Amino acid sequence: MPTAIAVTSSDLVLPPHDRQTPPAAVQPQETLESSLLGMHALIEQHGYVIALHQASGATPEELAVTRRLQTVRSVLESDRIALLGVDLPPLGLALLAQQLRQLSACDFSPGVLASSVRLLAHYIYAGAVLGTVAKLDRIPVTLKAHAKSWMPGAQFAVLATPRPQLVRLNVADQEPLSGPEFGTRLLVAQGPQPPSDWVTATLAPAWKVQGAATVPLPEGSVRWWGTGKLVEFAAGLCDVSVLYQLVSSVRRETCHWCGLELIGDRCGFCAAPLREPETAPARALPRGAP
Repeated sequence: MPTAIAVTSSDLVLPPHDRQTPPAAVQPQETLESSLLGMHALIEQHGYVIALHQASGATPEELAVTRRLQTVRSVLESDRIALLGVDLPPLGLALLAQQLRQLSACDFSPGVLASSVRLLAHYIYAGAVLGTVAKLDRIPVTLKAHAKSWMPGAQFAVLATPRPQLVRLNVADQEPLSGPEFGTRLLVAQGPQPPSDWVTATLAPAWKVQGAATVPLPEGSVRWWGTGKLVEFAAGLCDVSVLYQLVSSVRRETCHWCGLELIGDRCGFCAAPLREPETAPARALPRGAP
């Protein structure tokens, strides 16, 4: 069975691209007991579990979820659970989970799959169109932008990853929003008060996306972006063959602590850093040698 991929809520589970894409699990569940039983069942069925959760600027609710996951892993005393905090907005996190689900059906070992999370996240362009940035605290916002957000009709395009950027829309000196230089598929999720159709009408053609799909807005998006006046978007690789080539092109190492395979500089399961190669000690010259 493929490595299980888990997310913290059901609204982060995107529809599969095809019949080969495995489903995602939801962890933790409502109670500690159900979380323990569910995680134990995942380990028994799949062998290993990779659980994704929000990392930066976590709210009290998100911190409680993370602590529950840590408690589950501690009680089960299992080294087969990878808890990985991700610096992505909710829709970007859902896209990353979908990519991992696609790759879990390939021949990657659990260690390689877990340590590929940071690599895959770097190629996800996640952002939103916002009606206000007054309560946006996840990325830097200038005082000038804060002041202009109170103006009637103000709209902002914000890119959270891979490089933060904030531009004001519908102005003469409007900057372009930096986009990917590779083919992507665009996911769009509208909030309860969408400010405009700029994402589908302007951004998608400018980024030359290879396809677009509308999905439900994750529950945590309003909280993450600080407003209900938003249209969230995330663009990333969707072809499993391209994803496979990206991950398989990175050199594999063996974790010196848990023995799992990894790519990059840190194990996804035990978090041990990659050990630096040992250098041979310099041989001392005989006394009197030149």
